[in-house]
Amino acid sequence: MRLPALLAIALAVAVAAPLVPARAAPPSVVTDLPAIHSLTAQVAGELAAPVILLDRGADAHSFQLRPSQARMLQEADLVIWSGPALAPWLARALAGIATDVPQLALLEAPETTLRATDRDNGHGHDREDDHEHDDDHAGADLHAWLDPDNARAWTQLIAERLAALDPENAASYRANAQDARGRIAALEAEISDILAPVGDAAIVVFHDAYGHFSGHFGVNVAASVALGDAATPGAARLARVRDVVERTGAICVFPEAQHDPAYVELVVEGSGARIGAPLDPSGTTLDYGPELYGDLLRGLAEGIAGCITGR
Repeated sequence: MRLPALLAIALAVAVAAPLVPARAAPPSVVTDLPAIHSLTAQVAGELAAPVILLDRGADAHSFQLRPSQARMLQEADLVIWSGPALAPWLARALAGIATDVPQLALLEAPETTLRATDRDNGHGHDREDDHEHDDDHAGADLHAWLDPDNARAWTQLIAERLAALDPENAASYRANAQDARGRIAALEAEISDILAPVGDAAIVVFHDAYGHFSGHFGVNVAASVALGDAATPGAARLARVRDVVERTGAICVFPEAQHDPAYVELVVEGSGARIGAPLDPSGTTLDYGPELYGDLLRGLAEGIAGCITGR
């Protein structure tokens, strides 16, 4: 009779013991662009592992989801992305297969500052440049992550959305965001030092994606070879940009990752301008992760300064 008695006691103790809730799974967070993924990873820290949909080297404007990525999107707790103007492929996916998934479209947030694209920096719009892309967005430059002020604002927005999703760790997300803002401030100082030798020297970039960076750090971008990431510069456009190179004494003309450098070669032909190393305003050629945001801005600064100084 002792065994049944012991079992009864054990059962009574088990019933009386307080129930300990199982630890909640980390939030499932999906992002679209490298810079947004990087900032989200900084804020999430070790509490979550955000994933990025865009493959390395892929085009952010015309990416197509694989079936596994579509399932990931459907099962996400939160989608942190740029917005429909810059990632229409993701807008279509969200509207079609993930209508109930909460989302944070950073370019649509009132805290985000957008700059107008300088469509006149090559003496106006060419009629033959018919392939404008979604970056136009009523004349706005949507590469807003290149302005550290926007990155700072975004870390706060990301922290608050993660805190709402995972209240137990709200304080940690907010602390991580504060740390991220400290790193951004240090990055700004570092980039200012890198760009100090550049002064007011004029440069020409491949397309009009650098207004946030040049405006924040005071870089003199005299013209862009193309008027958009998907635009094809025609003969008239190239002639106008060559005129800008001559008139401003532009020292460097920069090709861009994933674009044909032949257009840049045509622009510098017969001038004294140098061809710089390809710039990457989106970060798709870099290693994805929390360090990418710093690597991205630092890479732009080093590329510009290196060409101007001849190093």
